[in-house]
Amino acid sequence: MLVSKLAENLIGSEILKIAAQVNAMKAAGAQVSNLTVGDFDPSIFPIPESLQEEIAKAYIAKHTNYPPADGVLSLRQSVSAFLKEHLGLEYSAEKEIMIAGGSRPLIYSTYLAIVDPGDKVIFPIPSWNNNHYAYLTQANAVMLETKPEHNYMPSAADIAPHVKGAVLLALCSPLNPTGTMFSKKDLEEICDLVIAENKSRKEGEKPLYIMFDQMYWMLTFGEHKHYDPVSLRPELKDYVIYIDGSSKAFAATGVRVGWGFGPESVISKMKPIVGHMGAWAPKAEQVATGVFLQQKENVETYMANFKEKVQKSLAALHTGFQQLKSEGFDVDSIEPMGAIYLTVKANMKGKITPDGKVLNTASEVNFYLIKEAGMAFVPFSAFGTSEDEFWFRASIGASSLADIEAGIPRLKAALQKLK
Repeated sequence: MLVSKLAENLIGSEILKIAAQVNAMKAAGAQVSNLTVGDFDPSIFPIPESLQEEIAKAYIAKHTNYPPADGVLSLRQSVSAFLKEHLGLEYSAEKEIMIAGGSRPLIYSTYLAIVDPGDKVIFPIPSWNNNHYAYLTQANAVMLETKPEHNYMPSAADIAPHVKGAVLLALCSPLNPTGTMFSKKDLEEICDLVIAENKSRKEGEKPLYIMFDQMYWMLTFGEHKHYDPVSLRPELKDYVIYIDGSSKAFAATGVRVGWGFGPESVISKMKPIVGHMGAWAPKAEQVATGVFLQQKENVETYMANFKEKVQKSLAALHTGFQQLKSEGFDVDSIEPMGAIYLTVKANMKGKITPDGKVLNTASEVNFYLIKEAGMAFVPFSAFGTSEDEFWFRASIGASSLADIEAGIPRLKAALQKLK
């Protein structure tokens, strides 16, 4: 049966395919550390207790009808106050902030509000879902290959050759899938590049906007600090659309409350797009999140405990990979800086498995590790890179610290079986 060309050629989520494979193995009794989806096992990482209580109260208070298309005003006001207190960013609750069901509709509506078919969009690879949103909007996608030596973050030098005629630069920090972040210097140089490019454009020409996904900004570790474009360069305020929300900071992926903020000229166009999608966050969850964000002590207490647990899991995985590297295996990892991800390397190209199969691609290596080591990662090929890139995303949200620690010896055993 014939369908649209867009639907015919649209690629589904590679991550969810791998996760389904893992779930089938676990259902069959296999021991697998699921380090695939950027989600949380609520038994390991529950949402804040006070947020859960506020959600229940909101349902009892019968907040079960449609929310306003741009979000409940009390939540937008709480978000505005939260941003000002924690990041020093001032955005109007009435005109410059909107609420949606997580980050996906916010990112998609940003693309739809800015990008016309054929417009140039720039984004680094690996990065989460930009390749799919560029396809859906028929954009001319310029994918910048980044390197582990630069923590898989793009530099101004990488971006500069492509800015002429571009309308959107999609950035994320802390980065999904790598867990790495922009340094202050690198982000400043990118900001200055965008400012200079926009000054060079003629009247009536579409500017170069930045979509800045900072969904993980509250999850940073050690001396690593989060930076954002408008804080560094206030003159960019008319050109930056932020993607943010509660999904990752409060382990609330299923609560589905995200917020976007930016210039009214763009946000006002995104609101009806999300409205036509019907991609609203549930009203009760919005009301509850608005109350919770005002509970400063509860937020701080939760975040302190949550960050400690996340960091311990990431550190255990990083330490395990570094130990295997020191023993001569062709593996590696990049120090965790933020988010819930560790970037890991497992280069087994050309190795032969016990059943005689030669491993040639990242996906083949990944399936071998799932089967033989009971450790499931996501190859960076799922984020736009080639199958010859033997680096992977490890997401710790759905595995306990004990699961991760138990997986390292199994990984070593699987590596030792290869010839």
